[in-house]
Amino acid sequence: MTLAPTLPDGRQIVVTEFADDPAQAIETGLDLRVQPAPRPEDLGPNEALLEIRSAALSWVDLLMTSGQYQHMPKPPYVPGMEYAGVVRAVGPDVAADRCAVGDRMLVDSMHVGPRSHGDYQAAGGLASYAVVSADLLLPIPGDLDFDQAAVLLQAYETAYHCLVARANLQPGETILINGATGLTGLAAVEMARMLGATVIATGRSAEKLKKVEEVGAHHVVTVLDKAGQVRRFRDDVKALTGGRGVDVVYDAVGGDISLESLRCTAFNARFLIVGWTSTPDVARGRGQRGAPNANHLPTNIIQMKSLIVMGCPSAIAVAKDPSIRPERLARILQWAGEGKIRPQISHLYVMDEFRDAFRARWNGEVTGGCVLRMG
Repeated sequence: MTLAPTLPDGRQIVVTEFADDPAQAIETGLDLRVQPAPRPEDLGPNEALLEIRSAALSWVDLLMTSGQYQHMPKPPYVPGMEYAGVVRAVGPDVAADRCAVGDRMLVDSMHVGPRSHGDYQAAGGLASYAVVSADLLLPIPGDLDFDQAAVLLQAYETAYHCLVARANLQPGETILINGATGLTGLAAVEMARMLGATVIATGRSAEKLKKVEEVGAHHVVTVLDKAGQVRRFRDDVKALTGGRGVDVVYDAVGGDISLESLRCTAFNARFLIVGWTSTPDVARGRGQRGAPNANHLPTNIIQMKSLIVMGCPSAIAVAKDPSIRPERLARILQWAGEGKIRPQISHLYVMDEFRDAFRARWNGEVTGGCVLRMG
C-alpha cells in the first residue's frame, strides 16, 4: 500500500432532505459539514483515495435535491456526479501503472456518485475527499485542467449518445440545437460541428449565444420575444435552410420550445428528446414520483411531417446495455486528448460559495459548466 501523509479533515456539502423544488432545497435542504479525512490504511485492496480539486454542478444535481429526477439517492447524501483531483493513497493491489499517488484523475461518473447504483454511490464530488475503486478513475486527458476534467464526461457522453448513437448525424445535414448555452448543449454544438453538420443553435439570451458562436455554431437564434414569450422562430430557421427545415432537432429544453421546434423540421427529420430544463416541475417534489406536469407533443405534426421522435437517456441506455459505452467513452477521451473537444466553463466558485453556485445554475446564469473548487 502506498500511503500519503496524514490528511487534514475536509468539508462536504450534504443534501439533508428532499425539498418541494430545487429553489427551496438551495435555501433549506443543503448543509456544509466537516468531512473526516479518510485514513489511507483503511482503503480496500483495490481502492484509491482522491483529494478532490474540482467538482461539476449540473442540472441533474439540482433536480436530485428535490427528488424530481428519475434516480433518487436517499438523503442525507453528498451531491456531485462529476469531479477530478489528485490521488493521495492507493490500496496494496493497485498496479502503479494503473493509478499512483500524485496522478491527476477524473472519476467515471457512471459508476461513482449519487446517480450511480454501485458500491460508490455515496462518493459524491462536492466534498474534499472520495474513496473509490481505482478502476473507476480515469487519467485526465491531454492538457485539460481539473475544472475542465470535472465537466467532461456527462456533457460529451450525452452529446455522443444523442448525435451519434441515436441520430446518426451525417456530414452535410443541418441540426437545430435547443438549449445550446447549457453544458450538454455546448458539447452538442462542438460535436455536431466536428461531425460535419451545419449547426443552428438556439437560446434565450443573445449575449450568452455569443459564446455558442465561438464554440462553433454556424447560426444562432434567440427564442424569446421582448415580453419573454416563445416567439415564432421557425421563420428564422426556415430562412436559414432555404425553406426546407432541419434534419435533426436536439431538444434539451421541452415545453413551448419543443412545440415550435417541431415546425422547424424537414420531412422525415429526427427529433431528439434530451431533457426538459424549461419545465423542471414535471414530477412532484419531495420524491413523490408521478408526472402531473408532463410535456406533450402534437401527434398531428409528427404524423404529417413523418418525424422520428427519439428519447435519448444516455445513462439509462448504458444501464440497459453496458456494451454501448466503451466505444463512446474511448472516443471522448481520445478527442479530448487531441484537443478536438474542450469543455467550456463560465462560473467558478469555492466551497463556501456553494449556495451561490446552486442559485446561478438554477437561475440560468451559467453558459456551459459550473464548477466548485474543493481545494
